[in-house]
Amino acid sequence: MNQILVIDDDIELCELLSDYLGGEGFVVETVNSGRQGAEQALAGEYVLVVLDVMLPEMNGFDVLRKIRESSTVPVIMLTARGDDIDRIVGLELGADDYLPKPFNPRELVARIRAIQRRVEAIESTSSSSQKVAELKVGDLVLFASNRTVKRSGENIELTSVEFNLLEVLLSQAGEVISRDDLVEKVLGRRLSVYDRSIDVHVSALRKKLGHYDGHIERIRTIRSVGYLYSLPEGDI
Repeated sequence: MNQILVIDDDIELCELLSDYLGGEGFVVETVNSGRQGAEQALAGEYVLVVLDVMLPEMNGFDVLRKIRESSTVPVIMLTARGDDIDRIVGLELGADDYLPKPFNPRELVARIRAIQRRVEAIESTSSSSQKVAELKVGDLVLFASNRTVKRSGENIELTSVEFNLLEVLLSQAGEVISRDDLVEKVLGRRLSVYDRSIDVHVSALRKKLGHYDGHIERIRTIRSVGYLYSLPEGDI
């Protein structure tokens, strides 16, 4: 069942999304407060949660923290247009994507479909015998089977999107990967104008991985092109 939970205190918007998403084949449930939304998200079986930042009783960030304590359900956060801080915080806390208000419902559907494709691709490759068991670059090892990452033997906690991003970067370590390719491979959609979500994910991943010894940056920005995962000095 394609059940989606919308957590937003804008009742009119909830009704609009219920009608529109219903016409796209989704079953929509709506909650208008943060505390109730967190409880509902953890109690039900949803394919995705649409979560507003500004909520009564418990804000969207706290709701997301609560959800991420025990659930990996995909979350799209609704943020104020132009508020980069909300987007960065949401993605760092484990949101899969964000959409600034006001937005076109068609764009929301496109984001939902992209996340569904990505989840299906992960499930498909995880069950494939051809899946690379692990990727190792320098002191970093990524284990595909249980989706864990270790740096010098210590676990690094990553969100689902950050793991996928790192997997793509490590698989082509030493090579430049365009932002367009990263968005398609990691987020499951095409890069659109003013879309900075992949850059925010890269920034969050950088903070968690840290630098190589000697302060060498692991993930380099290649201006106007994309990103590159640096090889250790001995491997260059």
